[in-house]
Amino acid sequence: MSQSREPRHPATAALVIGTGKGSGRRSGPRIPNSRLVKHGYWWWALPALTAIFSVHYVATLIGAFFSFTDYQGYGTFNMVGFDNYARIPLDPEVMASVGNTLFLAIGALVISNGVGLLLALALNRTLKTRYVLRTLLFLPVILSPLAVSYIFRFIFAIDGPMNQLLKVFGYSGTPIVWLANAKLSIWVILLVVSWQMIGVSMVIFLAGLATVPHEIEEAAAIDGAGTFTRFFRITVPLIQPALAISTTLGLIQGLKIFDQVLAMTGGGPFGATETLSLVVYNDTFTNMRFGYGASIAMVLTVIILIASGLQLWLTRDRAGVHN
Repeated sequence: MSQSREPRHPATAALVIGTGKGSGRRSGPRIPNSRLVKHGYWWWALPALTAIFSVHYVATLIGAFFSFTDYQGYGTFNMVGFDNYARIPLDPEVMASVGNTLFLAIGALVISNGVGLLLALALNRTLKTRYVLRTLLFLPVILSPLAVSYIFRFIFAIDGPMNQLLKVFGYSGTPIVWLANAKLSIWVILLVVSWQMIGVSMVIFLAGLATVPHEIEEAAAIDGAGTFTRFFRITVPLIQPALAISTTLGLIQGLKIFDQVLAMTGGGPFGATETLSLVVYNDTFTNMRFGYGASIAMVLTVIILIASGLQLWLTRDRAGVHN
């Protein structure tokens, strides 16, 4: 009969003895569960909570207070009640900026999420170069909005690459003044904003598609379901949480558009691209009407909260509604 061989190295022998059944010995010290739980003290989050509370909530409360005053950034001020808020609907500049803001926000939301979803579907599983393409398509997200805006400002200049490219394709008319045209400038800004937002939507949808079981799609294909049927009946319901996150973040980002407008057009020509964020900036720091600027900022905050809540409600998961 063959005899079992003992481990030659002492450390190996100790490992075998320590892991044997019934030996009651462990290969290393074990930390009690109570000590592991105690490592999660709630006050570890205090620095981050303090910073968020100070930067966001305290600043918002201070702005809300000054929105009821005639503060000009220096000296004393008086309480004026709701006079600043009453002026907003009568201000044509503010009302025009609301339309521009909604146009850019909704347009960027539709374009970025539509293109982002298509890219996520294309780069989800089978393409061999999908990891490299994902990285390249996500790069615009990490670039500075101001730097990107100045680059596109050069591209769409009257003697810039865009007009030169049009000449290559046979355009022989007067060079197009992209950023000084009241009808074209806002479309250029929409293009830039959407281009920078597509990468975020793509990554969110890729994370959602990773949760879709491949077996379900294969079973539906075997049963005769076509590509569009599988997409709308299987994929879309399963990625609904990702859809809610992407659309909500896109809507918030669109309502806060500021950098691209400031760098490319400054709100011109004649206010054609002015957004609410830019109006707040101009009234507060250029016209030195801190109280009025704070009231517009509070209106913008309320619009973002309402739009975000409505968006979350529209894209909520309805899986358990009828349960």
